Amino acid sequence: MAKLVYNIVEHDGGWAYKVGTTYSETFPTHADALHAAEIASTEQQVAGSSDGIQYEDSDGKWHEELADGRDRPQTEISD
Repeated sequence: MAKLVYNIVEHDGGWAYKVGTTYSETFPTHADALHAAEIASTEQQVAGSSDGIQYEDSDGKWHEELADGRDRPQTEISD
């Protein structure tokens, strides 16, 4: 199972949460960024429906597979 860590960081003159190399929008306060990360982290864990997906890999080859909507990552907030 994958694990996503939401890091609270200073960003663009305010605060944001960062997952991997991706930043959220910028929030005016640390508390606002932390609250947004808590919401995003909770929503990330909600199961969805299983569905077929198609995607192209880095070699330009297309793949089809069934994505299990119950396969949700673990999340953690690092402040």
